[in-house]
Amino acid sequence: MEVFTWLNDQLLRMDWLSALVRLLVEDVFGLDMAGRVGGSLHFFIYDTIKIFILLSVLIFAISWVQSYFPPERTRRILGGMRGLRANVTGALLGTVTPFCSCSSIPLFIGFTGSGLPLAVTFSFLISSPLVDLASVILLASIFNWSIAIAYVLVGIVLAVLGGTLIGRAKMENNVEAFVLHNKVLDLPQEQLTLRDRLNYAREQVAEVIQRVWLYVLIGVGIGAAIHNWIPEALITTLLGEERWWSVPLAVLVGVPMYADIFGTLPIAEALVAKGIGLGTALAFMMAVTALSLPSLIMLRKVVKPRLLALFFAIVVAGVMLIGFLFNTFAHLFV
Repeated sequence: MEVFTWLNDQLLRMDWLSALVRLLVEDVFGLDMAGRVGGSLHFFIYDTIKIFILLSVLIFAISWVQSYFPPERTRRILGGMRGLRANVTGALLGTVTPFCSCSSIPLFIGFTGSGLPLAVTFSFLISSPLVDLASVILLASIFNWSIAIAYVLVGIVLAVLGGTLIGRAKMENNVEAFVLHNKVLDLPQEQLTLRDRLNYAREQVAEVIQRVWLYVLIGVGIGAAIHNWIPEALITTLLGEERWWSVPLAVLVGVPMYADIFGTLPIAEALVAKGIGLGTALAFMMAVTALSLPSLIMLRKVVKPRLLALFFAIVVAGVMLIGFLFNTFAHLFV
């Protein structure tokens, strides 16, 4: 256990980096870590560097694995399955695709157009932005492994149940016609060499970093402000764990926003540090990543209002339930 704890602290939490940034803030900048400016600067520099290091390493590894599962191969795997097994597989495949909610929609179109059941494609659509392997490691680095694993499990359960409910609603006629007639070419999988996979993984790292860097900086900046500038009493008054409205309000605030999970994690970290319920912070994070307004607008171009409303209602209800459950059983994750 001591070895595992050491590895967790040094490789995930990067205590060594925190110590180096502390030296920079105190000895180079001459600021007091206990002060607002010094504390905010340490939070911003440390979290930014840590997130980008972990993100680069994890996306490289995930992309290497993903190079063996291009969309056509994924479609063929799912095409041979039915029922709960297909939903679970669709949700699990969503966890190995490091896409935001908007980036997941083109794959959703391809899968739906190729004839996969709506239950499967919506399980994928829910899980892809909500749960991915990189977010698991980042959650563990900010909170702990029990929270990270619990988050992944409830996210997959939400994706499977959500897809199942949508499938049973028999709303195939609520998908826009151009999606159902979208032609998917069944080309043989290219035999990639070692160099091809390395290049692909490196390109994916560059692409993901280019897509998320601004959201990460904004998220860390907001987190630093919450952590050191906004009074704890104000935050707990609005979003305190004992406030019944804290989870619905967090979801309501999160939906209009658009960011990857990597940009919302620092905000969730700062909220929890200020005494906000764990479930409230995670509900906010889930709402931002799975139900962002831009992704809903894009999805409306693909499905009709009734199906969009059902998807929205299921995910909102699921996220709120998850938030209440985490707040109720937060003591189990200490």
